[in-house]
Amino acid sequence: MTKDVLISVSGLQMGEEKPEQIEVISKGNFYQKNGYSYVFYDEVIEGFDQKVRNMIKFKDGALHVQKKGAVNVNMAFEEEKKHNTCYATPYGDIMIGIDTDSVEISEEEDHISLDVAYRLEANYEHLADCRIKMDIRSKESGMPLMS
Repeated sequence: MTKDVLISVSGLQMGEEKPEQIEVISKGNFYQKNGYSYVFYDEVIEGFDQKVRNMIKFKDGALHVQKKGAVNVNMAFEEEKKHNTCYATPYGDIMIGIDTDSVEISEEEDHISLDVAYRLEANYEHLADCRIKMDIRSKESGMPLMS
C-alpha cells in the first residue's frame, strides 16, 4: 500500500425507522507502525466551517476511529466487546455504546477492506444495528472504490 490513498467509508443504520445510509469518499494517508495500520483523512460536515480530522487504526479484529474538530470522539470496535464513549458535538455531548459483533479485515497489496457489524446505543438505550464498510486503495492503483 502506498502512502497516498483513497478511502470510502459507508455506513448503514437499521433502527425503528427506515434504514439510513451514509457514504464519505476522501483522499488520505496510510501508515503502518507497531503492527497497526493507520489512515488519516479530513471530512467536511454540512453546515460547519471546521473540518473533522479522522484517524482510523486497525489490526486483527480491532478498529479504532478517532474524530477531532467539529465533532470529537474516540470509538473502539473490538469483536465481542462493548465500549462506551462520549460523542461531543456542537449541539452537546451524547454517551454512546458500541457493542461489536465482528470486525473483518481483508488486505491485498493495493487494497484493504474493513467490514464492521455492531449495535449502537445512545444514552444507554439501543438506537440501531449498524454496519460500516471501509474501502482503502492506493491512489495510483486506478481501481474504482467499492467494487
